[in-house]
Amino acid sequence: MEHRDQRPLRRGRRLIVNADDFGLSSSVNRAVVRAHREGILTTTSLMVNEPGFAEAVDLAKQNPQLGVGLHLTLACGHSALPHQAIPGLVSEQDQFTSNPAQAGFRYFFHRGLREQLRREIHAQFEKFRATGLHLDHLNGHLHLHLHPAVFGLLMEDAGQLGFDCVRLTRDPLPLNLRLASGHLGYRLLHAFIFKWLSARARPILDRLSIRHTRAVFGLLQNAHVDEPYVSGLLAHLPDGDSELYSHPSLDEFKHEFDALVSPSVQARIAALGIKLIRYQDL
Repeated sequence: MEHRDQRPLRRGRRLIVNADDFGLSSSVNRAVVRAHREGILTTTSLMVNEPGFAEAVDLAKQNPQLGVGLHLTLACGHSALPHQAIPGLVSEQDQFTSNPAQAGFRYFFHRGLREQLRREIHAQFEKFRATGLHLDHLNGHLHLHLHPAVFGLLMEDAGQLGFDCVRLTRDPLPLNLRLASGHLGYRLLHAFIFKWLSARARPILDRLSIRHTRAVFGLLQNAHVDEPYVSGLLAHLPDGDSELYSHPSLDEFKHEFDALVSPSVQARIAALGIKLIRYQDL
């Protein structure tokens, strides 16, 4: 006998389904485009300084309904500016540190780095603008866009930079504990950090009329946004606007790609009356 979900259908639930790290590699790029064409993916976030950047831009232009945002990268990646322009931020190979905690500490306590950060932020925005793509949203690699020093610069220059939608990263811990298990220490730590960062950022975003969702899911899963998690989340999705993000690829994180193209996930979204949107639709 076919099982039927007995939960009453709720109205007004909208979901952005985003893929981070677009432009990182051809495997990621191909997974993103397939998840958009064949599955539930509505937006993606572009790394403008990584090896798959040019391919990603070409693919985005072939798929105009895919919302593309900037995945601002200030750790664990490459810079837009050369080492000579931002010597305090990157190596001679134009690479940020691969230790995000170290980057966060230095950006907070070394105020002399602020203007170098500002120049690099503007350079990454300019590189995105040069693609001709519409900027759907802004977020940060490893969520460093919410780091107090980085967030302060972004808010100071929001008008110049030209963004009006931002990921406000806060993954509700009580719901995550109901849906998933394992990695408890990681989940508790990240839930605490981003609850504080998002609470600090939200009134500023609202004052500047910068749009964001009510909740963001995926943070506490740490590369385990698989089909069981996504299916469980859909049934408990809160009213209003939410974002689910993951890191699909056709190699390392194929399980996250598989979740996004799963026929049963797509059927569940339809049955629950969840509307798939982009940030620009907020």
